[in-house]
Amino acid sequence: MTLSQPGILAAIPSLACHLFFSLESVEELPAALDRLSTLADGETIVVGFGESLLRAQSRHVAGLRVFPVLNGSSVDIPSTQHALWCWLRGEDRGELLQLGRALVAALHPALRLEQSTDAFRYREGHDLTGYEDGSENPDGEEAVAAALVGEGPEGERGGSFAAVQHWVHDLDHFDSLPSNEQDNIVGRRKSDNEELEDAPESAHVKRTAQESFSPEAFVLRRSMPWSDGRQAGLLFLAFGHSLDAFEAQLKRMAGLDDGIVDALFRFSRPISGGYYWCPPVREGRLDLRKVVG
Repeated sequence: MTLSQPGILAAIPSLACHLFFSLESVEELPAALDRLSTLADGETIVVGFGESLLRAQSRHVAGLRVFPVLNGSSVDIPSTQHALWCWLRGEDRGELLQLGRALVAALHPALRLEQSTDAFRYREGHDLTGYEDGSENPDGEEAVAAALVGEGPEGERGGSFAAVQHWVHDLDHFDSLPSNEQDNIVGRRKSDNEELEDAPESAHVKRTAQESFSPEAFVLRRSMPWSDGRQAGLLFLAFGHSLDAFEAQLKRMAGLDDGIVDALFRFSRPISGGYYWCPPVREGRLDLRKVVG
């Protein structure tokens, strides 16, 4: 029986840690991936592979590509693609730390840890600006349809594509704005999360209204706030049955469709970006038939 990694559809945890790895040794990779498939259960550790890792194994997953560099009319969206991304989920920071250490050891010397970012739940699912995050997330079977590959060969069905970005917020600037101006940037009232009927066209809600695209661009968001003590923001995470819906939203946010840049860029900017293939689970282990020969 083939299933998705259960952490994809599960509720956002209290705490998380995102680990990003580069490929160091192709020869050591098969053994490292075997150890990874035993350690990662798809729930406390969700795993995503970058296109370069699959290419190193002479493998291919249709639809997987490198995160694009996008240059909008006044914004720049970078690509910081890695070979492997792991999303550690839990309720205890110490346990996540130990789990991350075990992962790093299991993947050595094939893969090297390049970045680690701690994330956390704020006010039961809010961004650090105080606005509720993921209000338009699909539910139930609609979430399954949006996030998971429903058709395809064995080893692909039940998989998912993940888009991961670090967004840095200028919270001091945002907090200095009048409340109605903050609402117009987001397109919702902070007080009750209701969408503003008269929000400007640059409002984030209007820029990313999933049903307004053709075809509709639904994704399942699992974003969480992050901070490293010097800067803070949103660690954006979206799962999709392909990468097309997320990319369509991102291009519109950058003003590449109609020249209107998302007002979110007034106080926030992305500093990273990566695309990853999250394989399904088979018999309690990661199904790596599309990753290794």
